[in-house]
Order: sequence, then C-alpha cells, then structure tokens
Amino acid sequence: MNEEEALRQEAEMLRDKGYKHQMAGELADAILYYKKSLAIYPLAETYTFLGWVYSMIDLYDDAKAMCKKAIDLDSGLGNPYNDIGAYLIEQNRWEEAIPWLEEATKAPRYETLEVAYTNLGRVYEHLGDYYLGLLYYNRALATAPLYLPAERARTALLGKLN
Repeated sequence: MNEEEALRQEAEMLRDKGYKHQMAGELADAILYYKKSLAIYPLAETYTFLGWVYSMIDLYDDAKAMCKKAIDLDSGLGNPYNDIGAYLIEQNRWEEAIPWLEEATKAPRYETLEVAYTNLGRVYEHLGDYYLGLLYYNRALATAPLYLPAERARTALLGKLN
C-alpha cells in the first residue's frame, strides 16, 4: 500500500467514526471526526456528511458550502446535489432547489435516486403543479417501490386531486 492509499484509509476510518457519532446524535463529535478526516485526505462523501451535520443544526449556508466542495471533488456523486436541493427547500427557496435536484437525478453515482425524485415531487406540489409533482412521486416509486415518503406524498396528493 502506498502513502496516498494509507492516508485515504485513515480518512475513511475517521469519517466512519464521525458517521457513527452523527447517527448517535453526537453532532459535535461527528463534526470533529469529519474535520480530522478531511485534514488527512479530502473525500467528497466526507464533505457531504459534514454538510448534513451542519444542516441538522440549521447552518444551511455552511451545509451547502460543504456540498459544493464535495461536488468540486467528485461531480459524479449525486448526494451533495440532492442535499443542496433539500437545504434550499428547508429555507423555503423552492424554485432554487429544482436545478440541484435535477442534477442529482442525472448523477452517475447516486444510490438513492428515489430521494431526489421525491424532493422534486415536493417542490412541484408546493409550487402548485400537482401533476408534475405526481409524476416525480411515481418516478420515485418506480425506482424504489417501498419508499414510504414517496408513497405517503403520492397518496396525499391524489387525495387533493379528488
């Protein structure tokens, strides 16, 4: 193993520790481990996770900045695009979220495509375009038939249309 691979492994280990702290609700510790990881070897996933923690404490501008760093490192990773869109939704900047969410749906490395489709459905529903919202909820369910947030949103929207 060369030095770069060793640094990357150490950074991944620290990132994984940060994630465990984040899932336990220990956000300050998560931030600490993510920052240590990034200082050793910057990874797009780590920037994305750090952004997620910042969003959990309502630091949306910092969260979006971390996602943009992730995109700069790996433009093929879909998560940071979706996350920026989600943070804009949380800030009631619905229309600004659309291009970010659309980029997430095109990303070659994005394992939870249903999340971006559901977020697009939420945006269009909020903007009053119920049929486009329904289209995106259906796309989410075509991607992941058991994704409950999309199913619940779709069912509620169908209720509005009746």
